[in-house]
Amino acid sequence: MSVSQTMETEEDLLTCLQIKLYHPQQNCRGLYGVLPLGRRSRHSADDPLRLGRDSQACTYTLMDPRVSRKQLALHAYRTPQSQDMLFTIQNLSQRGRLSVNSSSLGYLERMDLPDKALIRFGEYEMLTILESGEAKASFEVEFEVLPVPPSRETCMCVPSMTPVMDTGSTVTNGLPAEFIALGPLETDETLMCPS
Repeated sequence: MSVSQTMETEEDLLTCLQIKLYHPQQNCRGLYGVLPLGRRSRHSADDPLRLGRDSQACTYTLMDPRVSRKQLALHAYRTPQSQDMLFTIQNLSQRGRLSVNSSSLGYLERMDLPDKALIRFGEYEMLTILESGEAKASFEVEFEVLPVPPSRETCMCVPSMTPVMDTGSTVTNGLPAEFIALGPLETDETLMCPS
């Protein structure tokens, strides 16, 4: 075998940025008609990935008149301390806010994108998931449409609620069941309790 056949190629080790989209009216409109859904597209790491309505200014286009001409940009970068490709997100919309995991970004503001992030703009919810790779010059992007809002699935910001177990007891707080059936008991704050 020659050396070129045994060496790993950059194509085998590309970082992949999965972008999963949801809009409440996505089934009755062609919002994602020009996105490469379900397949990976290669993107140069030194060129920002722009998402918006304008097909001339953006890498990927949403067919929605309520989306800004240039909505957001994802910038790839590296640090000397890590081999991983990292990303920042920048709000390019002058009209609307963009939130990343409930942190709001104004026009031209940017922040580091975590490995998994819930991004919201307008009525859109976008879940990004970063699969790391070792390639330095490019990365892949994979678009998918979600059937339900990712905020419902991920619950990133809402603490989980603990269910309360029903014991089936007929006595609650020392009161017989016939008093409980009458409804809640009220107390008078002016009553004095003996000490």
